[in-house]
Amino acid sequence: MSVVEQYARAHIVTDADLLDEEQAAVPVVLRYDPEDDPRSVRVGLPGRREWTLARTLLEQGLRAPAGSGEVRVWPCGRVQAVVEFHTSQGVSVVQFESKTLLRFLRRTYTAAAQPVRR
Repeated sequence: MSVVEQYARAHIVTDADLLDEEQAAVPVVLRYDPEDDPRSVRVGLPGRREWTLARTLLEQGLRAPAGSGEVRVWPCGRVQAVVEFHTSQGVSVVQFESKTLLRFLRRTYTAAAQPVRR
């Protein structure tokens, strides 16, 4: 099984007054390592913040609101999805294009189906 790493662009959603360059999409790393945890994916945000969430949660959240606690995912219109990360310091809300997350999920299922090579 091989590691899947996909670079994406997403928007951090905030109610703060931001400069134009701060409203631009930010780089995000989507990562799946079936040998580390075959049920989880990781989302790496700028500033070295990384979140781990269930792969099924991400998939379910693309169709309907899903999750509770630290991570929630829901569709936002027809072409976007929102992932919400909760900590004791606050909430980070990240908006993705749904097709980016779908492509990543397809790649994770393909990687998980590959036989182990030794």
